This record gives sequence, structure tokens and C-alpha cells, in this order.
Amino acid sequence: MDIAVELSLYPLDADYIPPIKDFIDRLNADARLKVVTSSMSTQVSGDYVHVFETLTREMRRTFEHERKAVFVMKVLGPLTPA
Repeated sequence: MDIAVELSLYPLDADYIPPIKDFIDRLNADARLKVVTSSMSTQVSGDYVHVFETLTREMRRTFEHERKAVFVMKVLGPLTPA
């Protein structure tokens, strides 16, 4: 089952651009996912399991490296008939 997730990362730091760029680059490294970035959010789509495996791993990595950060997510699914 394919899903789409729209998410935004808000590092609570004055130097917020590098962590956002790093997170998006890590998402783009997973060839199983389609990643579309705009000025306000990033849309990630693909198989449910692959999307959430990647988000779980990369969000955790962000939390381990940033003092404080906020993720805002919206999940849309399924994109294909069951």
C-alpha cells in the first residue's frame, strides 16, 4: 500500500538550515521513496513500510544530533486501491 507523508522540520536553533538540508538529503538517498521538497515542507511517498522505516530511522538520527527539534507530519493513505 502506497502512502504520502508531508512533513516539516523545525530545528530550534538559530542555525536551522544545515539540519533541514541534511535530513532532506538523507531522505533522498533512499531510492525506494519519491521525495519532493518545497519551501515549506517535504512530501515523501512510497510503500507504507518503506516510508515509515526511513522516517523512523532519519527522525531518530535528527533527534540524536539536534538539541531540540520539532517535526510536523500529515499522512495520506492509501494512494492505491487495497
